[in-house]
Amino acid sequence: MNRSTRRRMVAGAAATALLATSLGVAVSGPASAAPGGAALRTCKISTLPYPTDTYRADASVIDPTGRYVAGTALRVGEVDNQYLLLFWDGQQVTEVEVPGMADPVDVNADGVVIGNGSAPGTGIGQPWIYRDGKLEQLPVLPSTGIFVSAINDSGDIVGYGSDIVPGESVALRWPAARPGTVEVLKAPANAQASGITDNGTIVGSAGPFGDWNSWVRRPNGRIDALTFPGADWSTASAAAGRWAIGLVWLDGNSAKVLWDLRHGSHTVLDQKISALTDVNAKGVVVGGDRVARGTTSRVLPGGGEGVAVGARSISDTGTIVGFRNVLADRVTPVRWTGC
Repeated sequence: MNRSTRRRMVAGAAATALLATSLGVAVSGPASAAPGGAALRTCKISTLPYPTDTYRADASVIDPTGRYVAGTALRVGEVDNQYLLLFWDGQQVTEVEVPGMADPVDVNADGVVIGNGSAPGTGIGQPWIYRDGKLEQLPVLPSTGIFVSAINDSGDIVGYGSDIVPGESVALRWPAARPGTVEVLKAPANAQASGITDNGTIVGSAGPFGDWNSWVRRPNGRIDALTFPGADWSTASAAAGRWAIGLVWLDGNSAKVLWDLRHGSHTVLDQKISALTDVNAKGVVVGGDRVARGTTSRVLPGGGEGVAVGARSISDTGTIVGFRNVLADRVTPVRWTGC
């Protein structure tokens, strides 16, 4: 297991631990996101169209405008299972068969989708891009695995590679201005780039296993630390507009944090959120079965006894996509509006 995989596992374990942890940590600075008023909103859930002959289908990402969505599905056959990528334009869905598991990780306002899969025959991480109805592999560097994390509306893509520098992770960028190329970013040692905003600001995490620190790379190339007083370590997982989200470790417990990238101030999010999956340009955060604004959150409708829901991604218009899992039945892709 490489260091990148271990890092993702630790971050996931820390998020899971928060289910049983409530931290009374004060908010530092004026990092207030979108205003409250969620109780006055009419929050509704609906099912996205999907191939009815699939066992499970999931909506993974939504673009900032709320028009484009991408996800996955699994069709169970008598001999082999067939993995599918699903691409929605409004209510119209297109399915694309893929030879193995492939995960969409982001989509921009032009409907360009990026994701991660594996190279045939080797199993090494191989990113892909879907645009104009075509699924293509992105260029890579010699490594033990390349992964993409985010794309902005200009088409710039960021991610990271393992062992491009032996024993380390390296932050990468696929610049829209130079199609067909990938470049190593100037970033802290052992870095992973996890988010990019429309003005080219990049966030990520760096450092040896278990001693991570979050960073932000400005459009002019300057690198600043994303800090949290007293934290043993931190990871930044996504960014949009002037906001970034991540985890910090404090006194043996983890907390979910929203940073204001303008000046680095931070807000501790409602710890009822079981995991962080996305943030939009207004600073609204989703994860687990909740949507959060500042220090408060609300449960998304659609769950209940024997039924689980999960929010994957949120647009700048507030539309949320994810899944609904009716136990012993099937997983379906869903969309929430007005939340």
